[in-house]
Amino acid sequence: MRTAEQTADGDNTPWGEVTPEAARRLLVAAVEAFAERGYHATTTRDIAGRAGMSPAALYIHYKTKEELLHRISSIGHDRALKLLSAAADGEGTATERLADAVRSFVRWHAERHTTARVVQYELDALGDEHRAEIVELRRRTDAVVRRILGDGVRDGEFDVPDVPGTTLAVLSLCIDVARWFNAAGRRTPDEVGALYADLVLRMVSAQRRPGAAQK
Repeated sequence: MRTAEQTADGDNTPWGEVTPEAARRLLVAAVEAFAERGYHATTTRDIAGRAGMSPAALYIHYKTKEELLHRISSIGHDRALKLLSAAADGEGTATERLADAVRSFVRWHAERHTTARVVQYELDALGDEHRAEIVELRRRTDAVVRRILGDGVRDGEFDVPDVPGTTLAVLSLCIDVARWFNAAGRRTPDEVGALYADLVLRMVSAQRRPGAAQK
């Protein structure tokens, strides 16, 4: 059965890096269940049932429900960080790199809105060790955006008196897309990404690039 998230980005094999196939199916089922019911209201029986497996089969691949959540969160945060880092390390001015970073980050949160809701909003359900690992990934994500903003301030492209605070505002704006995005809505992930890139450039008082799309 195709999920709304699969339909949005055409990926017929979500979480393809997770093996074996039974472990992948369980992870996909967990994402759907956690997004729909929340981590605490979801049981291992719920997850196994969605995957077409017995509850006992789940424990062959994941020792606990929390281990499943950690796997989802770790992969999701790592993917998002790689998108931001690729944009930050790319060619161009700080303005161009910030626009590219926001556009790709927002597009990921729209295309993967079900996954992103779990990745971004279930942090407190993780145990101390796993939560510390995810917090470090978030710290690195924050540092990437902060670096672009700092470059823009240094080069006179941005008017940002508070770089740490603006970094938080930018990331919060982008992440919140996962709460409301609807694959059946009037805007595509690409369109939302372009819109948010424009909004963020306005936020930091950047000079608009020639030919930038009007939304």
